[in-house]
Amino acid sequence: MPIKANLPPEPEFAAPLAPNHPSPETLRLLALRRSTPVAALSEPGPAADDIDAMLRLAMRVPDHRKLEPWRVLIIAGAARALFGDVLAAARHLRDPDATQDQLAAERALPFRAPLILCVVSSPVHDKKNTPVWEQQLSAGAFCQNLLIASQAMGWAGVWISEDAAYDGHVQAALGLSGHEQIAGFIYLGTAKEQPVERQRATVSNKATRWTG
Repeated sequence: MPIKANLPPEPEFAAPLAPNHPSPETLRLLALRRSTPVAALSEPGPAADDIDAMLRLAMRVPDHRKLEPWRVLIIAGAARALFGDVLAAARHLRDPDATQDQLAAERALPFRAPLILCVVSSPVHDKKNTPVWEQQLSAGAFCQNLLIASQAMGWAGVWISEDAAYDGHVQAALGLSGHEQIAGFIYLGTAKEQPVERQRATVSNKATRWTG
C-alpha cells in the first residue's frame, strides 16, 4: 500500500546534520529489497508529489565536488506513446527487416508501467578534472536511491536499460548531449504479483580481508 512521504524540511546549506540515523526499518528494507520484473508492473503509479519526493531523496547521493552529474526525464501519461514511437524508429534503424509486429512490440514497451524515470549520467568537466568514472558512479547511486525511496513509499519498480539505453537514435530523441549516457530506466508502478527471491551473492564469496 503506497504511503505519502512525510519528509522533513530540506536542511539549509551548512546546517549541522546527524552523522547516522539508526533505523531498523531501513535495515529491513535493504535486507529484503527486491526489484519487481517489469512484466509484473501495472497501474496505478506515483502521483506528481510522490515523484517529487522520491527525486528529492534520490539526489542525496555521494557527489564528489558537488557537481550534480545527473538529470532525470519523467516519462508518463501520453508521453509514453511518443517514447514508444522513438523505440520503434530506433528498432527499424537497427534492423530494417523488423516486422510490423516487432515494431508494435517496441511501441508497447513504455506501457509496461505507468511511470518511467530516465536517469541520465551527465558528467561535468570541472577545473579540478573530477574523474568521469566517479561521476558515473554517482548517477548509478542516484538510480539505486530511486529504487529504495520508491519501495519505501510503497511502489514497485525495476532498473533496466535494454537496447534503448545504448541506442544513438533514442539518446538524440531524448535530448542527450554527446557526453551524456542513459544510466537506466526506472520503471515504477504497482506489482500485479509478488516477485520471488533470486540467487544472491554471499559475503563469504565476495569479501576478503586484506592484510597487506
